[in-house]
Amino acid sequence: MQLDIDMLAGLYAICRLAPDAPIPAWARGAEFTAIACTPEEVSVVCAEERVPPGVRASRGWCVLKLRGPFDLTAVGVLASVAQPLANAGVSVMAIATFDTDYVLVRNEQLASAMAALGAAGHMVRTVGP
Repeated sequence: MQLDIDMLAGLYAICRLAPDAPIPAWARGAEFTAIACTPEEVSVVCAEERVPPGVRASRGWCVLKLRGPFDLTAVGVLASVAQPLANAGVSVMAIATFDTDYVLVRNEQLASAMAALGAAGHMVRTVGP
């Protein structure tokens, strides 16, 4: 399966908040944001510059958007990206929405990720400022 992939502009952070924390105002923005609430934690993925000092965060992530929408019954969409990245030794964090999937890769692994995705036949383009 060959996909069109958009690399979103900017760097992102993956933040961990307490499980009873309210969704912070700084997490919301015009750019990509993902929030997951579980009994163990609240995770926020947002633009790195929005995260205040003192928040537990892993910074320096790039967001790759698989250009959808994909049917919710589609098989192998994420695997077609995750497998070549795994083979190249690139760590990923995946986030799914109703329409599509997003794959986050560390900025320092971006060149390896782009090479692996290109070799797998995917087309990656940069979007945004």
